[in-house]
Amino acid sequence: MSSLLLLPTLLRQLPARAKIAVLTYDSKFCGEDLLGIDDPADRARVVIGGIEGGKFWHDELKRPAPPIDVAAIETDVSACVTRLRAAHPEIATILFECAAFPMVASAIRRIAQLPVYDITDLCRLTMASTA
Repeated sequence: MSSLLLLPTLLRQLPARAKIAVLTYDSKFCGEDLLGIDDPADRARVVIGGIEGGKFWHDELKRPAPPIDVAAIETDVSACVTRLRAAHPEIATILFECAAFPMVASAIRRIAQLPVYDITDLCRLTMASTA
């Protein structure tokens, strides 16, 4: 299961000119095949950014990986959001693809003043539909 399953629904909830920022651990591995968007107009509304090169990214490459540094994740994700919004001011929603990012979702919502979705939202929706 991937939070990217939320992407088509989120696109339809936003105005036609609004964009969604998909944030991932490493944007080189988040290709067109993962997005599941066939319509070129919808695809143009999705901006992908990664935290590659950041502290958390480097920490996760170490063996053994050090304990998770939540402050580093917040710093790296916040910097990525800032870069993406500078290049694409039409961003109206953020979707976290990385399963480590939900632990900073509240902080990013507060910093970016935008809705932030992640895998936990998809899981809650799925669980609510079966409970």
